[in-house]
Amino acid sequence: MITLRSAREIELMRRAGKITAAARALAGEMVKPGVTTREIDKAVYQFIKSQGAEPSFLNYNGYPASVCISVNDEIIHGIPGKRVLQEGDIVSVDVGAYIGGFHGDCAATYACGSISEEAQRLIDVTRQSFFEGIKNAREGMRISDIGHAVQEYVEANGFSVVREYVGHGVGRQMHESPEVPNYGAPGHGPKLLRGMTIAVEPMVNMGAAAIRQMPDGWTVKTADGKYAAHYENTILITSGEPELLTVPAP
Repeated sequence: MITLRSAREIELMRRAGKITAAARALAGEMVKPGVTTREIDKAVYQFIKSQGAEPSFLNYNGYPASVCISVNDEIIHGIPGKRVLQEGDIVSVDVGAYIGGFHGDCAATYACGSISEEAQRLIDVTRQSFFEGIKNAREGMRISDIGHAVQEYVEANGFSVVREYVGHGVGRQMHESPEVPNYGAPGHGPKLLRGMTIAVEPMVNMGAAAIRQMPDGWTVKTADGKYAAHYENTILITSGEPELLTVPAP
């Protein structure tokens, strides 16, 4: 069931979104050669707790950390640990915060030091594909109109869209209806209604779209070993332009 948010609930989601976005920004600032992924996870945990919130991901279906940190050919759900970031890595950070009964959810991919031109292009195209997608995140349009725009933009730039994982509704639960694919024909799926809150999150591979699941049960990598990037925000469907809820406080 798709839930439409009241004005009060939207205010609570803005609050959760600001904390989540600030946690993402903190993680991004920490992406430097010599830093371990566990250090980033610890700092984000402490920050979210300091805001009176809880990390949405910690213990979610057994996930053992507060942040998903996915490096290079890891697409999503990388588990923080002893890995030391190296010059030239690209690092995807996915984070959620829960406060006042609601979740925020966002992600971005960051350069570790100096990276290749093609890796930077992958990051830029992935981010822009989100903004291309949400041009269609308007009242009266369909869920698949978002994904169609994402796919067209990504593939026009020579990259591939991951199929097995998609965006989703977000609110009182971390994952709610509807699913928000990043591909497909336009004009399908639920109609977008004012008050819907969804996470739109393109996952883009430099090479082929195929994935492989790692034995840890969480980490998802590209099948061909090429780099991947991820960009996500929680958005609110309004009577006009969609509102990004995961924007850090000024």
